Amino acid sequence: MSKRQVQKMLRLMAGGEPVELTSPLASVKKLARLAFIAQQFGYEYVDVRQSAGRNNALVMLIAPDPSPQARARAGQNWAQYPNAGDGVSVPPVIPDAFELLKARINFDLTGKNAEKRMGYAAIGLTVGAVILGLRLGADGAAWVAAFLTWAFFMAIVGIGFAVTRKRNAKFAARLQAAGFMPITDQGGRVRYLPPGAQLPGQVPGQHNPFASGAAPYGNQPPAALV
Repeated sequence: MSKRQVQKMLRLMAGGEPVELTSPLASVKKLARLAFIAQQFGYEYVDVRQSAGRNNALVMLIAPDPSPQARARAGQNWAQYPNAGDGVSVPPVIPDAFELLKARINFDLTGKNAEKRMGYAAIGLTVGAVILGLRLGADGAAWVAAFLTWAFFMAIVGIGFAVTRKRNAKFAARLQAAGFMPITDQGGRVRYLPPGAQLPGQVPGQHNPFASGAAPYGNQPPAALV
């Protein structure tokens, strides 16, 4: 995370609108640090996604948090760190809060949706193996070759599925222990949100998904390309 990245983020936050931050190297740690700093100055982490480009970038969305707690924290931190706009004079990262943000970002990237995608991949491999067998002649040798190919790639998918599920369970356990609650959005995607928080669009007229301010970050000191 460079000084320039923090400077740019804080300039965009000054506009009071949601901000997208991109990590070209797909670095969860970098985005978590940026999200932590954003929280200190009145913003909150909302979501993250993989970009559609070839560079495997991650795109994180942060948005203003209008809760009294967030406003008070931002006011205190601007008073304590009046030169934060230089990208260097910012509050130090608190390890526990940083780890929670990493867990949220990681789970949002590789949660139940990732497991579903692997299931679809297994179905696709099975269909592909049948097609391969037919194209190779549909005889005994062809079906053996198709089966071996299917078994090889299914083993890779199976290992990936097991690793992903284990990581997701670890992130979910950490978040639950900190008081985060699992919420299923309209698309069936599971998210972990602070107690009382709402997903965007769940509250009529409420654009901020963290309106309650009851996030377990109380121990913290009181569309852009990055």
